[in-house]
Amino acid sequence: MADTLTVVPHPRRRPAARVWRDRLPGIVMGSPAVLVFLAMFIVPMFLAFVLSLTDWNGYSLNFTFIGLDNYAEAFRNPRTVDAAIFTAVVAFFGTVLCNGVGLTIAALISGSGRANTLMRTIFFYPYIISALIIGFLWSAMLAPEGAVNGLLGHLGAPPVPFLTEVAFAKASVILTIVWSHFGFNMILFLAGIKSVPPEYYEAATVDGASKWQQFRNVTLPLIAPVFTVNLVLTLVGLLKVYDIVLALTDGGPAGSTQTIVYQILRDSFAQSELGFGAAQSVILLLVTAVLGLAVTFARRGAEQKVAD
Repeated sequence: MADTLTVVPHPRRRPAARVWRDRLPGIVMGSPAVLVFLAMFIVPMFLAFVLSLTDWNGYSLNFTFIGLDNYAEAFRNPRTVDAAIFTAVVAFFGTVLCNGVGLTIAALISGSGRANTLMRTIFFYPYIISALIIGFLWSAMLAPEGAVNGLLGHLGAPPVPFLTEVAFAKASVILTIVWSHFGFNMILFLAGIKSVPPEYYEAATVDGASKWQQFRNVTLPLIAPVFTVNLVLTLVGLLKVYDIVLALTDGGPAGSTQTIVYQILRDSFAQSELGFGAAQSVILLLVTAVLGLAVTFARRGAEQKVAD
């Protein structure tokens, strides 16, 4: 019997005008978001890069293109280097502590009940307060004649130089930042924990797993994506911190608590060096993007291993 040949008709190509007509609603609806992204991010970023190649002081209409001199100065300027190092310290320890404290508290108050609901509100409240207010509040508490040292004096203990000695000032800045930020991490971890199906815990209980074993072997693997989001958001946010530093220590003592954004604002406006400040901003943007992507890809690999 001869083989029969089946002929598959070639699909008719739609006219280009009809294709664009079908795509037009999506283009129209998406264009406002694209325009806002271009106007608020791409264009300012391009202008900042152009400005970083000049010696503009922010006031005069006259400026000179100086190439990459501002970038070279940023890497050899001791104030900028010190600010970058302290920013890295804040970002590292702040990210670890914010996520560690947030995860721990989220696990402890993830149950139902009014007490847990009240605790969630209390722990989240510092995050919604203005960072400047938090900085001024803790400055009043930790000052040499502040509330904490006053209480220590009543107890017969010597005053602690929270804001006047370099090591104490750096620790005070980091702990204040953690106190004001961990509530956000806690809420995200709570959402992740609440999304874990209860059947998994029931099966683990039947197998004789303790609460700690359930948390380690059930909760942590299943909230791995939440952990990734928390790490990236916290790291990127802390690389840009400056407002708490401004209100708490104003960069002191002796400039030891200046972060890179604080230094950029100081150079740009107080020192009238907008070209130099723009160069530092471009470097910070690139570093932030690289670190954010690196952490994301590293965590994606960890999530894949858990899934496998």
